[in-house]
Amino acid sequence: MTTALLPRKALHITAAVVPLAGWTLHTTVLHRRLTAAHRDPLTTTWRREAFTTRARRLLERHADEVVLVLADADHFKELNDRHGHAAGDTALAAIGTRLTEWAGPRGVAGRLGGDEFAALARIQPRHQKLRLEHLARLMTRPVLYEGRLLPLAVSLGAATPAAVTSTDLPTLMRAADTAMYQGKHTGAIIQARPDHAQAPSVNGRREGRPGTAARTTTRP
Repeated sequence: MTTALLPRKALHITAAVVPLAGWTLHTTVLHRRLTAAHRDPLTTTWRREAFTTRARRLLERHADEVVLVLADADHFKELNDRHGHAAGDTALAAIGTRLTEWAGPRGVAGRLGGDEFAALARIQPRHQKLRLEHLARLMTRPVLYEGRLLPLAVSLGAATPAAVTSTDLPTLMRAADTAMYQGKHTGAIIQARPDHAQAPSVNGRREGRPGTAARTTTRP
């Protein structure tokens, strides 16, 4: 090959690489936007639908070593009324961050709505008790807001496929939800039993929970 042909060859290579680089950048930006659309902007946890998809995938692959946790902020209305909504948002963000850290890179954390959260973590059965106790302590740590510490209280319920005898995500969530309300405002994390999964539910949620009024269809 002569030296005269080298610049032309280099030009052809550059022409091929530039569109490829542009497409790579485009797909990267698109992926980030799609990911952001599935994230809760306040807490950066997954939204309910995205959390459900990822949690089901983990259950299918690692049912023998997962723990599901449901979390509700206690006295959240009083926190908002006393310190303002910005303080409430700070508390919610802290709950989301702590659940995400607890679940780790192999788990998933999501905001189900309002002050309700869920997390699914992969933990070997022999370590689950200690990890749940660690989470309960983590959730009692005060939240720094405008140079002062605000108290944080979170009710927690946990469920495992082995304890509930089911790998069905809605069943595990109902059991964890019922267990959580059994220990509401106590600061203890309650682990679900099989009977917790039998609690009456409305529209897929434990009966008595806010927003579980039976749906009715109005016909003209």
